[in-house]
Amino acid sequence: MVSFHDLSLDERRSLVDEGTEHFRRHAANLSKAELNAPSLLDGWSRRQLIAHLGYNAVGLCRLLDGAAAGEAKPMYASAEAREQEIAKSVDLDDGDLYDLFDSEAARLDTTWRELPSEAWSVTLKTPQGKAVPTSATLWMRSREVWIHAVDLGTGATFEAIPPVVQETLLNEVTDGWRGSGMAVAVDGDSSETTIKIDDGISARGTVPALLTWMTGRGSAGVSPPDVPPAPRWL
Repeated sequence: MVSFHDLSLDERRSLVDEGTEHFRRHAANLSKAELNAPSLLDGWSRRQLIAHLGYNAVGLCRLLDGAAAGEAKPMYASAEAREQEIAKSVDLDDGDLYDLFDSEAARLDTTWRELPSEAWSVTLKTPQGKAVPTSATLWMRSREVWIHAVDLGTGATFEAIPPVVQETLLNEVTDGWRGSGMAVAVDGDSSETTIKIDDGISARGTVPALLTWMTGRGSAGVSPPDVPPAPRWL
């Protein structure tokens, strides 16, 4: 299976655009009560989730601006600053909340399109401290919009995520586990896959069902029904 990272820059931008529109559709026209209601992401309201996607675009633009200037800039000033930005969303007017998401998503897309060719190979650091090329920002955003559309709890599912994004995410999660010292085995085909982890955990299901479990979003569709929570991966 082709990885997201093997695609051309235009193909990757297209998947980000598709994911952004997917998130926007599932976030659109929510009432104040619906915006303030809990999302499927523990401890987060839908309002905070939409604001997070807006500020995530702001942070990625900081990284890209640094790459264009040939210098390293942090995505966020600090973990505390990131949390404070999201917390401010409770004070945003509903219209301003949606404007934040739309305007910053558009600015991020423009920044990618106008980025000098030499900037794409500049090394950046993710908020977790991992060194990555500038091109990895396309995956970072794609992962955010597709997964958090599910977290809105308004009908989006992992099944709706494009197969190339699903497979890349599955590989990223398993690589994250291996990087933490776990032995991980993946076996299966397009219909069912089995994930085995060295602490005795084994889960089987379709890739979308496994991703739901692997990313900490429940175990519906995974067997056995009493499979324990998956280890952290980010």
